[in-house]
Amino acid sequence: MTFPGENNTIPFPSGRADGDTLGGRIWRARDALALSLEGVASRLGLPEDTVSGWERDHAEPDTKAMFMLAGVLSVSPSWLIAGIGEAPADPSGDEHLHPLLRQLNEVHRLHDQTGKAIAALEAEIANLIKKDQG
Repeated sequence: MTFPGENNTIPFPSGRADGDTLGGRIWRARDALALSLEGVASRLGLPEDTVSGWERDHAEPDTKAMFMLAGVLSVSPSWLIAGIGEAPADPSGDEHLHPLLRQLNEVHRLHDQTGKAIAALEAEIANLIKKDQG
């Protein structure tokens, strides 16, 4: 039996958020589909300045517009809102990503590599300590 607030939360999907802003994700999804700002705005029935403001992180869409935008951009609302889940495929690869996104991807790669190096060093130190004590 569980009581309210006692380890009965719904787990959030595993995986790392992509670290970009909402505006950056809007731009990436729009770019992956080769859509213009005007094209997205017209599909949403909104002024181009509104969508541009979202993309530049000057404003955020309301809930209804967020879900409509996710549909127009063919991405999940969770990815669009929080960067969790599948990002849109970039058919040309990394070379067309914003330079800051390329740099962020590299930092993530180095972070993972550093974590593996730290684990290997810890294991080596633990083995040396065992040898000295044994």
